Amino acid sequence: MIKRLLIFLTITGTLFSSCSENPAGKDNKDSAAFDLDSIIARGKLVAVTDFNSTNYFLYKGEPMGFHYELLQAFSDHLGVDIEMITENSIEDAFSLLKSGQVDLLAMGLTESDSRRVEIGFTEALDSTRQILVQRKPHKWESMTSAELEKELIRTPAGLENKSVYVQKGSAHADHLRLLSKEMKHPVTVIEVPFDAETLMSLVANGEIDFAVCDENLALVTATWFPDIDIALQLSNPQSLAWGIRRTNSGQLKEELDQWIANFRKTQTFALLYSKYFKNPRSRTIVKSDSYALSSGKVSKWDNLIKTYSETIDWDWRLVAALIYQESRFLPDVVSRVGAYGLMQVMPATGKHFGIDITSSPENNIRAGIKFISWLHEIFDPLISDKNERTKFILASYNAGPGHVLDAMKLAEKNGMNPQIWDENVAVWLQKKSEPRYYKDPDVRYGYFTGKESVAFVSDILKRYEHYKNMVPENREPVSYLPIHTGELR
Repeated sequence: MIKRLLIFLTITGTLFSSCSENPAGKDNKDSAAFDLDSIIARGKLVAVTDFNSTNYFLYKGEPMGFHYELLQAFSDHLGVDIEMITENSIEDAFSLLKSGQVDLLAMGLTESDSRRVEIGFTEALDSTRQILVQRKPHKWESMTSAELEKELIRTPAGLENKSVYVQKGSAHADHLRLLSKEMKHPVTVIEVPFDAETLMSLVANGEIDFAVCDENLALVTATWFPDIDIALQLSNPQSLAWGIRRTNSGQLKEELDQWIANFRKTQTFALLYSKYFKNPRSRTIVKSDSYALSSGKVSKWDNLIKTYSETIDWDWRLVAALIYQESRFLPDVVSRVGAYGLMQVMPATGKHFGIDITSSPENNIRAGIKFISWLHEIFDPLISDKNERTKFILASYNAGPGHVLDAMKLAEKNGMNPQIWDENVAVWLQKKSEPRYYKDPDVRYGYFTGKESVAFVSDILKRYEHYKNMVPENREPVSYLPIHTGELR
């Protein structure tokens, strides 16, 4: 039997599976995954995770999430950066791992025999049980506890002849089929490309009757939907771990296992777990306009940012990342040197462009964009590669173009590439704090401590990647999507 669901999708659901800018189709030569020694030599750990209200999300312009923060802690332990790839399809995430496009599958994966054939597992990070998600009866609030219990399924046998929905690629389908074998009448298991949060919302909205999810996620999501019940446990506690490739990952597995075993004993881990799985503010966060997965917004200024970004041919999310770095999206911030507003424009800069930077957030953004356009006039003839040029312009936004031009001269003079930022010009911008270099006759603008500017560029570009992961470039939502799901036994 084929059942057609016409499902309203906000951008918290599978919309992002099609819009997410993961690098599955990009040239990933510098991200090819090998063992730990190669990861450290590369200086970057590449991980795929899913986006939802616990694992990885954007709130008030800042990336957050349990697995995201765990990855940060582990990458800090290794002394490398992290590159995040988002993928809510479990099957596609497995493919990314097995094809070598990522080093690590940073999701809460249930260990199973069938999965062990495909991938390896780390030391357990957590444990959970599989639970049934069902809708409480109409007017349940006026019922007594005994009346309510009679209306709800309270044993697995109550699922006989019922259709139950699970996320495609999850471990829930196999477990349900095992349970079904013990029943007189089988359970119909329907696998769909929706994560736990979407499945629970479909139950709450009456689109489907039953779903199976992991208890740790369900306990968080249930706070948004008072009309659903998640009391029936369908399994014993099961370990949740990260996934790695079965071959060529021995060093990584050994390091991860030791790190996880030690980190799980720390107060930091306990606080991190409570922050995402026991936080009474979770419902407030998800309902907030600042929660990007449901609002589709980075900030309240997105429309202005998008409008003015087009005038310089920049991705609006890159400009948003710059504004976050400068002001945390606060429109009236004044720095210790007098820079003002969202884009921290100096009054003299605004005056040069004939703009009162204090008159409105829009004028502040307009002045900041005018300044970037002026920087383009300087660097466009000097740097041919667009991505490299962006780094130079970001550095100049912070340091001023003079110091960056000095660093380009020093790089060329000392045998480095003056058109490459990382490990070339960035090095020499920082060396301008040393007398032998800032007194060089080719240096026009003198002493400068470039460490802050180098970090400024790096932080913005990292945040930009998070924004690309979480917010589609075209922010118009797709309201309805027809989905065909086959019923499997």
